[in-house]
Amino acid sequence: MNSLIAIDKSGSFRVYLAVTTQMAQESADIHGTTPLATAGLGRTLTGAGLMGLMLKGKRDKLTLIFKGEGPAKQILATANAAGEVKGYIANPAVELPNKADGKLDVGGSLGIGKLTVVKDLGLKEPYVGNIELVSGEIADDLAAYLYISEQQNSSVALGVKIGRDRSVRSSGGMIIQMLPDAEEGAIEALESLLSELPPMTSIIEEVLLRSLGMSEEAFVEEVMKTTFCGLPEQYAVTKLEERNIKWKCDCSTERVEGALIAIGRHDLEEIIEEDGEAELTCQFCLAEYHFCKDELCKLLEQAK
Repeated sequence: MNSLIAIDKSGSFRVYLAVTTQMAQESADIHGTTPLATAGLGRTLTGAGLMGLMLKGKRDKLTLIFKGEGPAKQILATANAAGEVKGYIANPAVELPNKADGKLDVGGSLGIGKLTVVKDLGLKEPYVGNIELVSGEIADDLAAYLYISEQQNSSVALGVKIGRDRSVRSSGGMIIQMLPDAEEGAIEALESLLSELPPMTSIIEEVLLRSLGMSEEAFVEEVMKTTFCGLPEQYAVTKLEERNIKWKCDCSTERVEGALIAIGRHDLEEIIEEDGEAELTCQFCLAEYHFCKDELCKLLEQAK
């Protein structure tokens, strides 16, 4: 398990925390991303996974769409309550100079734009929320969305650290969600802690150096303890449950067939007459699906 849900002793705030190094690397390998694109996509996947942990129903899912005028164009990630996450960046080859502090310019890669959050909770229509991007740095925008659209006062931290060999050295994230009856002292203690807290990636690497050979579950719990060790005892954080966030694309031949049938008889007939075959590629995992003329004709019969 690479993630957990925790709560403080006073019941003032809830914590969702995940170490997602493997998932960020897997997505980078699939999409062949530059370091800048790896950081933007990795942060978005982690944020989606953490928000997926908040979903109540087993079939519930959400989609984050960061769309901007910058060269990255769009970053999209979708997650469900089981912790399964997938996503893509429209321009995996995006490159920009680093910011003045030496960090990758994820905000600049997106530029001015909008964040759209789509939640499918099994109702007749999905819930759709939109906000203008605050910074394009992903974490700031998710915190703003939670406050503006869901009236949730939350702190969001997301990070992906890239090595000189362009591999993901560490990746992780955390959402701290204030609860309705939060004590004033807990709010003040958290604000003090967060003002001095190092980046999530630094905490993950610090724990890794001293915890070699530790199980994944114990490692994530140690990251949590290290993160919140500066809180007063009355606001100490305790684990509620362990969860798992992982990359998983659910595309299949059957789903692609359904998509072809859904485009309608006219378009299918046009494809058969003009091309005689169809080649479709999954945006998320880049799996390719080929349909010959006979297969398309069978789908056309189903469409009728």
